[in-house]
Amino acid sequence: MSSSPISRFPVPSPDQLAPELRERYADVEERSGFLPNVFGALAWRPAEAAAFFALHDALMDKETPGLSKADREVIVVATSAANDCLYCVVAHGAIARIRARDPHIADQVAVDWRKAPLSPRMHAVLEVAVRLAVDPAAVTAADLETLRGHGLTEDDVWDVGAIVSLFALSNRLAHWAAIPPNDEFYLLGRVPRS
Repeated sequence: MSSSPISRFPVPSPDQLAPELRERYADVEERSGFLPNVFGALAWRPAEAAAFFALHDALMDKETPGLSKADREVIVVATSAANDCLYCVVAHGAIARIRARDPHIADQVAVDWRKAPLSPRMHAVLEVAVRLAVDPAAVTAADLETLRGHGLTEDDVWDVGAIVSLFALSNRLAHWAAIPPNDEFYLLGRVPRS
């Protein structure tokens, strides 16, 4: 376990958390065996933490016709890599490995999504998602039409943009606060849980 600080900003102790965050954090820690550093780093601003997690859950904890939970995590990994966000690449890479049941996919996507063994649909999704992450003004109506042409519904197309946008915020906050990935994330989805 690393003893480095998890944020450049104050990190409240669990007993200082607002009740709704304390309950959510306890649940996450019980299910995963650890509390992701981003939770601790955001806790000092409880209203913002609650809003962030509410939007996260609305976008990431669902399956739709064009985007599985694994697909959603792959979008986060590719765009976070484009934004040089170590925390999000490592943390969401772990979740992508678990949800995709593939111990290699997150590394392949983070290094070069264009060469990753993904479906043509996911290649199209990542092409548009990464463009939005690094050069938002370059995204055109034709890009959205391309996604529709690959079978994404109108809601799926919106979700691609919303996921990229939420994680652009997350990437920048992780940089701003210097949030390091938890050591536990490096092994999740690579080795069987004990």
